[in-house]
Amino acid sequence: MPARRRNQPGRRDFLKKSAVGGLACSSPWLLSESGIGRLGRVSAAEAALPAGSVQFDPAIEPMVRFLEDTPRGRLIEEVAARIAKGSLAYRELLTALLLAGVRNIQPRPSVGFKFHAVLVVNSAHLASLASPDSDRWLPILWAVDAFKSSQARDVQEGNWTLAAVDESAVPSADTAADRFREAMQAWDESAADVATAALAREVTAQQTFDLFAEFAARDFRSIGHKVIYLANAYRSLQTIGWQSAEPVLRSLAYAMLNHVGEPNPATSDLEPDRDGRRNRELTVTLPDTIFTGGVFGDGLFREGGPADPAATAELLQALRSVSSEDAVTLCVDQLKRGVHVQSIFDALFASAAELTMRQPAIVPLHAMTTTNAIHYCIRTCSNDTTRRYLLLQNVAFLARFREAAKGRGALANRQIDRLEPAAGTSDLPEVFGTLGKNSPEAARQLLGYLAAGNSADDAIRYARHLIFLKGNDAHDYKYSSAVLEDYAHVSPAWRDRYLAAALFKMRNENEQTTSLIRRIQQALATG
Repeated sequence: MPARRRNQPGRRDFLKKSAVGGLACSSPWLLSESGIGRLGRVSAAEAALPAGSVQFDPAIEPMVRFLEDTPRGRLIEEVAARIAKGSLAYRELLTALLLAGVRNIQPRPSVGFKFHAVLVVNSAHLASLASPDSDRWLPILWAVDAFKSSQARDVQEGNWTLAAVDESAVPSADTAADRFREAMQAWDESAADVATAALAREVTAQQTFDLFAEFAARDFRSIGHKVIYLANAYRSLQTIGWQSAEPVLRSLAYAMLNHVGEPNPATSDLEPDRDGRRNRELTVTLPDTIFTGGVFGDGLFREGGPADPAATAELLQALRSVSSEDAVTLCVDQLKRGVHVQSIFDALFASAAELTMRQPAIVPLHAMTTTNAIHYCIRTCSNDTTRRYLLLQNVAFLARFREAAKGRGALANRQIDRLEPAAGTSDLPEVFGTLGKNSPEAARQLLGYLAAGNSADDAIRYARHLIFLKGNDAHDYKYSSAVLEDYAHVSPAWRDRYLAAALFKMRNENEQTTSLIRRIQQALATG
């Protein structure tokens, strides 16, 4: 490991500056589609805030403006210089980066594309916290550059800016929750906006999360990005502080109401909404003990917990072919038979990972990140009805992801439960070297590596380091953060296969280190 410069804080200082205690470790986030890096810089005139734009707390507004106004070609070096001087704390940068994205980047026409610059913030944060000293600033500075790319794209698409809230219409604290539900059910953007402001000001973080969780996964628009945004927004706010919640939540509500090009879903029967409507009705038929008693706990598999391999295999097999409606019907039947939710989620994680084996592309990738987000929301939500609803929606979504992937190309005949370890024991450089040439063989090599008793943590660290050096898209961070987190949420019988299958969408040893990372490393070394 290279020596640390005297002016650069060590890992202990970094963690202190990033957050306190558990808050520092409780977050995952995303960036833009490939090609954004070719966009030009944003001029000072273009970056000027329109009248009526949302303004942030005076303590953070100058740093946000610094990120907004500094040309892309100089920003990395300017930030690195402040880090080296000790004048820029990690959490200040994280907060300003999130708020700059929220103010400047419109989550339309899809909660993806350029908006990944907002979504990537928490994934980059998680990666930073898990990094050794030599890597710890790479993900967050990469996300800084991603913001400038997306800012330029937003300017080209009309220069949208989050407006200040209509204070005259903000409801009272005692009616905020009801007004929010009514607005979301009616797909009423203006009413949802002012109700969200009231929630952020007057209602607890947990109650607010529970309200958003009711609607985050109700429709299949934007291939899961709505619930991904909820999970990531809430986790980031746990780190940067609830004082920044109002603009973030207003952006989130606006994103969740996206139905560009369609009539009002509240008064229409549209395909993306049908699973959600059916599953609302099915939710009340489920046993009310699914998530009670602390067995599911924080979502981490506990040794000695209930397991039903036959039920997991049954649901996994169904998700390879049946409709979303039939897959949910099977899941409901299993839950009524007493199958534990861990066995259900083993099938969901395995199904998502298998889809990336069958088609290592953008749609299966989102099956993984959406399942990660829903699992987090279930662990975090305090309303059991909502938790049951989210579980059924996850089942339905995976069937939809499969069909969406088939619309992009053929699915290879690969099954996660037939993945066998390679003979002999490969080391990690060999595994990730093979990955660039023969993905199925690399997956077998990794499974053999793990079966030989080698550390999954070492494999995870190796994979993450390659993402830092060779990742060039938000999805590299978003996907890897989800996979490497969820390894611990899968039962021991499935987790090594899950990690091996997920390898198909990881970065490999043979790729070149990106020019952006070289620039960041140089800036940090000379800052």
